[in-house]
Amino acid sequence: MRAGLWCLWAMATSTRMTAAEYIALPPDDGWRELIDGVVVVNEPRPRHGIVFVALSYALKTWINEAPGRGFVLPPTDVDIDEANVFAPDILWVSTLPSADERLPRIPDLCVEIRSPSTWRYDVGTKLVHYQAAGLPELWLVDTVAESVIVQRRSRPGAPGFDVALELSGDERLTSPQLPGFAVRVADIFSDIP
Repeated sequence: MRAGLWCLWAMATSTRMTAAEYIALPPDDGWRELIDGVVVVNEPRPRHGIVFVALSYALKTWINEAPGRGFVLPPTDVDIDEANVFAPDILWVSTLPSADERLPRIPDLCVEIRSPSTWRYDVGTKLVHYQAAGLPELWLVDTVAESVIVQRRSRPGAPGFDVALELSGDERLTSPQLPGFAVRVADIFSDIP
């Protein structure tokens, strides 16, 4: 991290800020997000990267098999509310905004991959805020347990996540939003030494 930004991070992590203040921060090469008004820096490890590539590749392959299957994105700011701007590890959206605009709405699917610095937020605070913001589906990928926790709404407009699954091994990760998509959970972790 550049020396000039270190002071910014120290200030940001010790004081609360709004989503508007966070969005106005200068661009940075690190992975960061605003959680309950505090800037949190993600420090992913190699296991995180291996799983990120495997799952992104599986989604991109499915998208390329037929037209109109949306877009898979790397960490992209998602405006949740006035104190939260999340950057999920992987997002899937059925449509994209024009040009380089911010996402105009909550994605259709967010994926959070376990990192030592952020997992407690992913399975706690962020899950709660994703649900309140109307996210249709969340995949929590646990690189330690080598499993995927799926939280989804059983139907559009359901008041919250009312379907919860934990998948591992030979079980297949699928989604009602992604017709025909299936990946064996063990395959997501197969390249981890």
